[in-house]
Amino acid sequence: MSTRLTNKGVAMVDSRSLQLVMTGAKVQDLAGHYLCTALTGKGYLSITPNTLHFLSALECGINYGSEIARNLGVSRQMVAKTVKDLCLKGYLEQTDGVGKQKQIVFTTQGELLMADARLLLVELDNKLTTEIGSEGLAQVLKGLSAIQAVLANTE
Repeated sequence: MSTRLTNKGVAMVDSRSLQLVMTGAKVQDLAGHYLCTALTGKGYLSITPNTLHFLSALECGINYGSEIARNLGVSRQMVAKTVKDLCLKGYLEQTDGVGKQKQIVFTTQGELLMADARLLLVELDNKLTTEIGSEGLAQVLKGLSAIQAVLANTE
């Protein structure tokens, strides 16, 4: 985002928080692209950053739509639609649960997808460590955790 004057002459101040948000979003986009490209190359179909984000919010065991919706901050209808799509793609399955709730679990293909994603992230860890060092990566993670804590307590 530009720090110059707007067309109307309103000054835009520089902000490290803005730089953090913009850089964090770009890092997330690049990591998602890296994972999607590599997983598609391994034969997984219809993998998008949104798909990976959704699947990463699930537990390895039994999941319920209402819990997923709460964890992701989305509607239960959105979860139901996404789960249906991921069931059709072979990554999830639904079984009868307690009452009206359906149990949502990974299929074998879904577990393999997530295991391969984790291996790719370890490869990315190695690339980052080579470029910025183990201590440098640890410091970045520590700093981001501290920023997350500050933001969580900001009202």
